[in-house]
Amino acid sequence: MKNIIITGGAGFIGSHVVRLFVNKYPDYHIINVDKLTYAGNLANLKDIEDKPNYTFVKADICDFETIMGIFKKYNVDGVIHLAAESHVDRSIKDPFTFAQTNVMGTLSMLQAAKLTWENLPEKWEGKRFYHISTDEVYGALEMTNPEGIKPPFTTKASSGKHHLAYGSKFFTEDLKYMPHSPYSASKASSDHFVRAFHDTYGMPTIVTNCSNNYGPYQFPEKLIPLFINNIRHRKPLPVYGKGENVRDWLYVEDHARAIDLIFHKGTIAETYNIGGFNEWKNIDIIKVVINTVDRLLGRKEGEDMNLITYVTDRAGHDMRYAIDSSKLQRELGWEPSLQFEEGIEKTVKWYLENQAWMDNITSGEYEKYYESMYANR
Repeated sequence: MKNIIITGGAGFIGSHVVRLFVNKYPDYHIINVDKLTYAGNLANLKDIEDKPNYTFVKADICDFETIMGIFKKYNVDGVIHLAAESHVDRSIKDPFTFAQTNVMGTLSMLQAAKLTWENLPEKWEGKRFYHISTDEVYGALEMTNPEGIKPPFTTKASSGKHHLAYGSKFFTEDLKYMPHSPYSASKASSDHFVRAFHDTYGMPTIVTNCSNNYGPYQFPEKLIPLFINNIRHRKPLPVYGKGENVRDWLYVEDHARAIDLIFHKGTIAETYNIGGFNEWKNIDIIKVVINTVDRLLGRKEGEDMNLITYVTDRAGHDMRYAIDSSKLQRELGWEPSLQFEEGIEKTVKWYLENQAWMDNITSGEYEKYYESMYANR
């Protein structure tokens, strides 16, 4: 039996990864290590909480002694490290927390793995430290096209896949890091520590950088679940600037499948980008969400467009992110399973069918946070 720690397993992406591994690999023991901050919710894992190959441990990854104890107790073979502070707005208000969790927490996990594994007779054999990061470490891409065609336009990635794009350049694994927010700076730093542990100590590490995820169980401070809930209650939809910022979107279960594949078959010391070849302007996403929610609630499609409220743009707001995941497709055969419209339909249906989950979340801290955030805009 392999003993695998998944950090942040009660969060949005983490809960999907935990569920996939627990159900797919009955001969693995999955140890979910989560501090249960505002974004962690064990209700995300009710369906697998009694599985014999699953254990939850409430712990802070920054607490090195506790993490060392977990490694020793469970004879850990591998780590899938997802735990992180991830909301840019919060990082602008409180950069210290992001540096503490994302940098020092990652260092704590790395050091615990190093001290545990380097003294084993087989040392690194059969061990793996997999660190999940973000596309935001690369900075921003320009919305330009050398042929002078006004975006969006159809382009072909190096994988040969055609898709709509808002620029001719994409994030590739060999790009220089240029983070522009405290959040992305903290993730960039943690990526460097992971690679340094491989280069210095020989630890078997892998890093992946993924585009924006969406889907069930996402904490509703993020754009898509926030707007689904606000449309449902006919509350304002706060849009930064003119809503022209472009992001690449990936359905969360596709990300979980990529993590599974890379953990088992990825090459040690490599970096893989994970993306959907699926660029959308924020304002266009919002319109799709409004139309979908209205239709599924039996309202006239587009009835709630008047809820859109433009607010002052976020400080240092990057204009465009676009991942080129051709390397992952080429080397390991992964590609997204859903088109964005399909994923949005599934996502909206899930939130509308699980209103008790949403109401339980939104009765807490996050609503007060957003009320204060937009009060003076």
